[in-house]
Formats: sequence, structure tokens, C-alpha cells
Amino acid sequence: MSNEQEHIEEHSSPIKTPKQLIVTVVLSFVVPIAIIILLVNMVASGTKVGAGSDTMSNEAVTKRIAPVAGFALVDANAPKVFKTGEQVFSTVCTACHTAGVAGAPKVGDNGAWAPFIKAGYDAMLNVALHGKGGMPAKGGNPALSDYEVARAVVYMANKSGGSLPEPAAPAAEGDKKEADAAPAAAPAAAAAAPAPAACMATFTMASMPVLM
Repeated sequence: MSNEQEHIEEHSSPIKTPKQLIVTVVLSFVVPIAIIILLVNMVASGTKVGAGSDTMSNEAVTKRIAPVAGFALVDANAPKVFKTGEQVFSTVCTACHTAGVAGAPKVGDNGAWAPFIKAGYDAMLNVALHGKGGMPAKGGNPALSDYEVARAVVYMANKSGGSLPEPAAPAAEGDKKEADAAPAAAPAAAAAAPAPAACMATFTMASMPVLM
């Protein structure tokens, strides 16, 4: 009898009361839902950003996926537009001449610039074009023209107690070609000038009667 009772107990359900049944049914729904919510939060947490951050805004995303290099269409025949002295200073010279890096005279410090202004415009321009000490030629930007560098030198000097005149703008490309062509045309015209005289002399000699 005891063996039969043990056999029945082995195959009996652990749920013995209605309360246990209700708890089991509720847990069978709640536990899977809780697991699903945790998994969703875990996956979504990888894309969350800090409060107030705009790293996922359309503008920020567009900047991140934009190509590194850009290009602009430029008319090769268009006249070159030179930068002003202030523009050159703001993009190139300010790195050293605003903070006084490596002994560079600060713009606006009249005392520091006085010896350079006293040395003269040509001396300052020569240093700016070719470099000296810790200063590289053309401030490290070889794309600058000599005229743009000269403008920057005058701008900085005048902001620091100088009164230098604005450098003369270089001749336009078309004007330069015409100026170069003018001296070459002058010798050709001079060489062609004696030709009519020579022809006249030949005609005169041929028309004279022979005194024989």
C-alpha cells in the first residue's frame, strides 16, 4: 500500500491549490514579457545619447557621412582675387602673432614691433617671404602670393604703430602680356622702317640716265 502511495505522489502535480494555479498562470505571462522588455532595453541602449546631445540630429549625421574632400568649380580665366592683409592674418599669421608663439611679435604690441618697423618695409617683407628662425616662409602657406604676404605685413605693422602704405597691386595677366609684347614689337618696327628708303634708293639709281 505504501509503494502505491509513493507512486501516486511521484506523478501528482505540484499545484495543489487554486492559489498556486493562479500564481503559476500569472508568472507564465509576466516572466516572458519582462525578459522581452529587458532585451529590448539592452539593444536600444546602444544607440542612446546623453541628454541635450545633438549627435544624432540630421545635421550632425550629414556632417559625419560627408566626404572628406570637397571641390569647387573655378574659372581658370577669371582674374585672381587677392586676399586682404586682414584675411591673410586671420587665416595664417594669427597662429603665432596673436599669442606671441616662438618669440613672434604680437599684433598690437607697439614696443615689440618698433624694431621691425624701424628696419623698414623691405626687411620685414623679406623675412615674411623667405622665413627666419622659427618662422617658415610665407607663414607656412606657399599658396600665398608675394602681394598677399606684403599686404599681411603692412596690416600687422600698421596695427602695431606703423603707418605703411598699402602695397601696389600686381598688374593683371592681360596687362602684363601686353606690356611684355610692346618691347618685342618695337625692334621689329625699327627693323622694318629702313626698307622703303632702300627701295627708293634702288628706284632712283635705276631711273638715272647712263652718261656714256
